[in-house]
Amino acid sequence: MNRTFRIITITISLVLTGSVIHADGHIDAAIKARQAQMQLYAFNLGTLGSMAKGQAEYDATVATTAASNLAALSMLDQSLIWPKGSDSGLAKSNAKIEIWTNFPDIMNKGKAMADAALLMKAAAGGGLDSMRGAMGPLGASCGGCHKVYKETRN
Repeated sequence: MNRTFRIITITISLVLTGSVIHADGHIDAAIKARQAQMQLYAFNLGTLGSMAKGQAEYDATVATTAASNLAALSMLDQSLIWPKGSDSGLAKSNAKIEIWTNFPDIMNKGKAMADAALLMKAAAGGGLDSMRGAMGPLGASCGGCHKVYKETRN
């Protein structure tokens, strides 16, 4: 299953990359691609979060799948979906312009997310308490970037 997921992920990445490079509206395409990636993060985090909160029954297979998805997503090269000019000055994006002026911090936060996703991948199938223990660092890594670099819209 992991091999199949990797092949699907690589294929989607190549299709998205091709779309971004060749589309007339490459900024809009990049924003759509990263929003899609964030939706995939949110879906898998929601799956894990609902189990951690007791809103859904813990299922080791489902938890492992969601955690594996997060780890795979965090390993994608995102350089093409964050072009300059795709910040919150555009109506379709919540990304603050500071992303592009403080790129070393973004790289560190991205690494923290990848590290936390890998920890979750290792913990998710090991029982509810193990998974819950990995939720804090994972949530903190997401919030650490969003609190600083995501525009809040009403």
